[in-house]
Order: sequence, then C-alpha cells, then structure tokens
Amino acid sequence: MSTTEDLDWFKSSYSGSEGDNCIEVALDVEAVRVRDSKDLGRDSFAVASGAWAAFTAHVSGS
Repeated sequence: MSTTEDLDWFKSSYSGSEGDNCIEVALDVEAVRVRDSKDLGRDSFAVASGAWAAFTAHVSGS
C-alpha cells in the first residue's frame, strides 16, 4: 500500500472552488482512500473498491 503522501488526491467537481470544505479521495492499489480536506494531518481511511463502487452508484442514482 502507498503512503498517503504518494497518492494523487482529488475532490468532486461539485465541491466548488472555495477550497477546503470537502472530502478528498485517492485510488490506492488495495482500496479507495478518503480524507477530510479541512484536516490533512488526520489519517485517511480505506474503503474496499467494491464497496466504494456500490456507494457512488447509490448516491448518484445509478
């Protein structure tokens, strides 16, 4: 697994350009990592790829 510093973090295009009030995600070899953009010093957490796919399909209405 990569360290969180090595990952390419991104946020939703729906988050707007205001800055740091959203979650960010990064794709890891083993999972999807999630973190709070307001507090980058805190640990991220991992979500299994299949669970992330089910979650995003559900919230997007797919």
